Amino acid sequence: MKKLYLFDFDGTLTYKDTMFLFLKFYDPAKFSVQFLKHIPLFALLKLKLADAEAVKKSFISSILKGKSRHQIEKKAQQFFEENYPSLFRENALDFINNIDRQNTESYIITASLDLWVKPFADKFNMKLLSTQAEFKDDIFTGKFIGKNCNKEEKVNRIKLEIGDKKFDKTIAFGDTSGDKAMFKFANESHYRFFH
Repeated sequence: MKKLYLFDFDGTLTYKDTMFLFLKFYDPAKFSVQFLKHIPLFALLKLKLADAEAVKKSFISSILKGKSRHQIEKKAQQFFEENYPSLFRENALDFINNIDRQNTESYIITASLDLWVKPFADKFNMKLLSTQAEFKDDIFTGKFIGKNCNKEEKVNRIKLEIGDKKFDKTIAFGDTSGDKAMFKFANESHYRFFH
C-alpha cells in the first residue's frame, strides 16, 4: 500500500512556532526592537484587521533583509543543532522514526520559511514544501517567491509536487485552521494527533 504523509510543521511536530524562535536566535537585539515596533500590527492581526502574509513578510524582512544566503544558512544549521530534538513532540519523533520508507512518501508542508525549516526536513528525510525566501545575488530581498504556504496554497503546492503520482492513501497531520484545506484533500486527517 503506497501512502502519502503530509505533516504541518509548527505546533504539529514542534512544541512552539519556529518563526519567532529562529528570528530571536538570529539576532536577539534586533528581534527585541522589531518585535516592539510590530506589536500594533500583531494586534491588528489578532483582530483579523491585517493581512497575515504582509505582517509576516514585514517582520521577517525587518530582521533578515540584506543578509547573505550563506549567513542565514549557517545560522539555520546552528539553530537546528541547538533545537533538535528538544523542540519536537516525542510522539511525533516516534511516529516519524517508524515510517515505512519503502512504501511511503513524506512531506513537511509549512507556512514557515524554507530558510530555517530545511535542516529539520533534511534530518527527517522528507520533502519540504514551504514559504520560499527570495534571494537576488545571494542576498535576501525580504520578499517571498510566490505565496505564503498556508491554507489553500498548501494544497496547490502538494498537487504541483505530486503531479500524477498515485497513492492508495493520503494522510494529513495539522493543528490549526491553516490546515483545513489539506485535511479536505487527504483521505484521512489527524488534528493535534501528536499532542
